[in-house]
Amino acid sequence: MCPTLCIRLLTTLCLFIALPSIASEQSTQTIGQQREGVLFWPQAQREAQFRRMYERFPSDRAAHGTQVHALPQGKPLLLGGQGASGLLAGYMDQHHLAGVMVLQHGRVRLQRYALGFGPAQRWTSFSVAKSVTSTLLGVALQQGYIRSMDDTLGSYIPELRGSAYAEVTVQQLLTMTSGVHWNEDYADAKSDVAQMYMHACIDGQAHVLSYLKKQPRQWPAGTHWNYNTAETDLLGILVQRATHRSLAAYLSQTIWQPYGMAADAYWIKDECDGSDTGGSGLSATLGDYARLGQFMLDGGRIAGTPVIAKAWLDGALRRQESVDDPDRGYGYLWWTDTDGSYAAIGIFGQMVYVDPARQLVIAQVGAWPHATSDALVAARREFVAAVKRAVDAERKSSTH
Repeated sequence: MCPTLCIRLLTTLCLFIALPSIASEQSTQTIGQQREGVLFWPQAQREAQFRRMYERFPSDRAAHGTQVHALPQGKPLLLGGQGASGLLAGYMDQHHLAGVMVLQHGRVRLQRYALGFGPAQRWTSFSVAKSVTSTLLGVALQQGYIRSMDDTLGSYIPELRGSAYAEVTVQQLLTMTSGVHWNEDYADAKSDVAQMYMHACIDGQAHVLSYLKKQPRQWPAGTHWNYNTAETDLLGILVQRATHRSLAAYLSQTIWQPYGMAADAYWIKDECDGSDTGGSGLSATLGDYARLGQFMLDGGRIAGTPVIAKAWLDGALRRQESVDDPDRGYGYLWWTDTDGSYAAIGIFGQMVYVDPARQLVIAQVGAWPHATSDALVAARREFVAAVKRAVDAERKSSTH
């Protein structure tokens, strides 16, 4: 979906969710330390454990309801003249993907599972979760828990008063233009991103909250874009403070149950205060990730009623910040394309891609052999392009 800069950003988004590779490490490391090991897992461990993250870490449940949003079978989509056993199977096998589902007009056009993963199992989403957290902020804005995108963070999180974040606005947090100093250098063991989860819990506050409130201001708020992994978790704290509910509970009450997700989801909690981590930790079934994309494609409406504030929708799904690709940008924690499509993306191959022009949703979960790389991103892009070409070819042939 995006080249070099995006690769760095995607790697930073969820560096910090992992299980220890051996039991003795688990007994000696804090959860925060354990959550840093994912990039170093062997391939077999990734494939075995990405479906079990919520079982191995304390997590909150996002309960599903009694009504299920149906995903009826549609006409099978031919990719490059091949069925699902052709190009799709090769793409998944080569890149260690556990599941791919393509919807068009709400119907399943492609669906395949691998790695022993199945429709009833859940897979961790990594940074896809941050797009969900951002969407929940849009819901909170619609419901009045967040009064305005111009509200300051200190009015919702008292611990930030007196810090550089006190007067940062909700919108500035969403666009990563807080102006607060942050070093995202992964080659530096003393950088902020390498230290944010390493310290002991302080006064029962989430790791990121106790760390961020000590950071100095570097630029005037709103004037400089600086990628900051910790601010994604801070957004999760904001939503939870404003709604007085965990992210999992709020997700369940506002989207998961009323839209009709088919299974419970789970959200991993911070070890210090028990809050759900806004930047990562959400696990769900492949079908429910596809339903999430369909919910976005439906304009954030349930039974015709808007669930997400228009002010959020107007900004979230269009470019707010530029990346190193003229065709792509960054909205409110959603990646955007100039053709109007947008995506939630996580390391190791997770994706929920939405193309309004073609009424397409592509959901993908997997265990890439690396967190990300130019080649892996290019392969994902080419698969998305192949789906679009197949849809366009169908439409062209039907008009002749």
